[in-house]
Amino acid sequence: MSFAPNLIALGEYLAGKFDNQEQALADAAWFVHLHLWQRPVDLFSEDSITLFAEQANIVNLDHPYRQRIMRLMSGSGSDTPLQIQYYMFKDPGAFSGAGQNPAVLKTLTVDQLDLLPGCILTVNQETIAEHSYKFTATQPPNTRCCFTYLNQIVQVSLGFEATATQFHSYDKGIDSDTGKATWGAILGPYRYTKREQY
Repeated sequence: MSFAPNLIALGEYLAGKFDNQEQALADAAWFVHLHLWQRPVDLFSEDSITLFAEQANIVNLDHPYRQRIMRLMSGSGSDTPLQIQYYMFKDPGAFSGAGQNPAVLKTLTVDQLDLLPGCILTVNQETIAEHSYKFTATQPPNTRCCFTYLNQIVQVSLGFEATATQFHSYDKGIDSDTGKATWGAILGPYRYTKREQY
């Protein structure tokens, strides 16, 4: 299937190896130095572009975390925004380290994933220059991204901005009782720079 040019561009912008070295050096008290891998995988390829994502602290690269699947889709009509649907792994440990070792992803099937119904983003596009865009992804109003992990209900707030060379993550953990952020981009986004294109 042929995809819309803006969906292809979004997939290219998001796919890669990233880190936030400059931010971590400039503001080490608030931002740890992270690596982020977002690798294309061959799932849902009939109508979408799909990425495997995980991250790791630079001091503990052998213990990556936050394994997830991002399914990039065109909107229902020609003038509707792109969307990203998140999935979680039934067994995250089975694919731990796949950011650095993508061969592990060759065995991945849809059956190994759980759909996260409230974990969806609407993506708007701004043209910066000819064939150059800024994508901004936000959760639709009145949606909650929640899932169960280690027998605990976890709530997260998702969002990002992406250009060809930068990825700014606004992801935060939310205390479902107070509504306050408990981890992640509490003082502003994690500002990743793309180091490799996948």
